[in-house]
Amino acid sequence: MARTAGSHSDITGPKVADAALRLFARHGYAAVSMRQIAAEVGVQAGALYNYTPDKQSLLFDLMRGHMDELIAASDAQGSTGAPRDRLEAFVRFHILFHLARPDAVFISYMELRNLTPENFTVIEGLRRSYEDRLETILKAGTDAGVFAVADTKITTLAIIAMLTGVTTWYRASGRLSSEGVAELYWDMVRRAVNA
Repeated sequence: MARTAGSHSDITGPKVADAALRLFARHGYAAVSMRQIAAEVGVQAGALYNYTPDKQSLLFDLMRGHMDELIAASDAQGSTGAPRDRLEAFVRFHILFHLARPDAVFISYMELRNLTPENFTVIEGLRRSYEDRLETILKAGTDAGVFAVADTKITTLAIIAMLTGVTTWYRASGRLSSEGVAELYWDMVRRAVNA
């Protein structure tokens, strides 16, 4: 299939992903057609297949890309020191990382149901890998006697749900800065684990 005159794969490919991200977040995966994505990018619908095999692959690539970026950024910040310091760093990192990517977060949580079983398994594995980082911190703090956590797995899931939920209400134009929100959430998490 011939590429549209004036298009470049290194430019158009990211535009396809960005358009799909915006449209999926705004209207939902099921309601968005490949034709709509093409119109948003400014290419013919058939040209999209130069960049993705199908809509499912596009959704999966967006979700996997988000999780890969999250895990890489988490690993880059490291996780050393006392459990309380590691927990604070995790909370602040999670809040600031996710506030900068509300559409990707929305899709990663709300569109899981639209993944094929095979794709769901991959994304679920990446999510567990990220969750394990927090659970490791909680276990270390519990073992050291600095956290009072009855069930580290449930606490992990509850904390991540609470932290990620900030993207549903936070507005940069609001009364709190992202750092201010991270400070408030750190205080809530600290109290939740009795640190």
